[in-house]
Amino acid sequence: MAFRIAISGLNGATAALDVAGNNIANASTIGFKAARAQFSDVFATSNLGTTSDAIGQGVQLSGVAQQFTQGNVAFTDNALDVAINGEGFFTLQDTSGARSFSRAGEFGIDKSGFVVNPSGQKLIAFKASNGTITGATAPLQISTANIAPNATTSLSAGINLDSSATVPTVAFSPTVSTSFNNSTSTSVFDSLGVEHLATLFFRKTGTNAWEAHLRIDGDNTQTTTVQPLAFDSSGVLTTTMPVSFGAFTPTSGGAPLTVNVDLTGSTQLASSFGVNTLSQNGFTTGRLNGIDIDETGVVLARFTNGQSQAQGQMALANFANAQGLQPLGDTAFAESNSSGAALVGAPGTASLGLVQAGALEESNADLAQQLVNVIIAQRNFQANAQMIQAEDEVTQTVINIR
Repeated sequence: MAFRIAISGLNGATAALDVAGNNIANASTIGFKAARAQFSDVFATSNLGTTSDAIGQGVQLSGVAQQFTQGNVAFTDNALDVAINGEGFFTLQDTSGARSFSRAGEFGIDKSGFVVNPSGQKLIAFKASNGTITGATAPLQISTANIAPNATTSLSAGINLDSSATVPTVAFSPTVSTSFNNSTSTSVFDSLGVEHLATLFFRKTGTNAWEAHLRIDGDNTQTTTVQPLAFDSSGVLTTTMPVSFGAFTPTSGGAPLTVNVDLTGSTQLASSFGVNTLSQNGFTTGRLNGIDIDETGVVLARFTNGQSQAQGQMALANFANAQGLQPLGDTAFAESNSSGAALVGAPGTASLGLVQAGALEESNADLAQQLVNVIIAQRNFQANAQMIQAEDEVTQTVINIR
């Protein structure tokens, strides 16, 4: 009997060494979660149970529990490396459509534009439609197509006109500097994405009265409408905005360009002319220039025209009992009856953590603790081996009785 008890102890110590050894071997594995061997004692039982003086039958391995504590976050130079700060798992899909879950965020882009891990599994995300995140999930695919141009339709400017300025004495002409008081320029774009120079000219016409002129590409034959600007005695603009200067027909072949100008917030005060804000809503064609990921998992594609567009939002999963997940290898897990069904959501919602781009979560295996576990398991093994030796000596003594 004692031999069997000691053998169970040897097996238990061996299992503890195996678990600690695996933890140590994966101390540098990204996203690895250390395991802990769990043991229970063994008693011989019957329908009547055990007696009060029953002797145990040894030990057995009752389970190996994953420890899903947070690992250290290490920063990298890859924008597609992603670490989870808090609870949750990345959702992955293999070529057969089967889904698994992992904390390892080493991602890249394959030849088809899909975001994949080193095993080729695709990252699942909430889909984006024209830059708007939807509730549907699918493998995240980054579009490499050029972003189409957008023709300018509005121009906003916040300026101050000097109330002490004098009224020009010559008729307005964009080429005669004495015919206007001030001007400011910005780029606008036609329907083909061709860039044009739009210049606003401001000319004082009287007390608290000005007029605005718009010229595109210096063309003095188009957009010749004059828009009067009125200010009250406090220097606040009272003219209804926006104003229009008519259509400009570009020579590029693009559609006629009509730009509505909004000067809301502009003033006429006794200080020098100044442009506080100046913006327009058009842009030229853009090529993919890079990928950014924010803390909520939204994946943004950056384009050479300064625009950005959401490609999707990472879908994290959590479980009622994460320790019930089934290990699959490659730092991945599958849901099981013990874990419960995956609860999928966006980073930062419910109990899910936020994500950190350009970083990876390191293994949570504590080397110092694992080495201590090795020493303990080694001593347990030696003690059980000593028990076998002692039982052998007792048995030999009984055999030698004459």
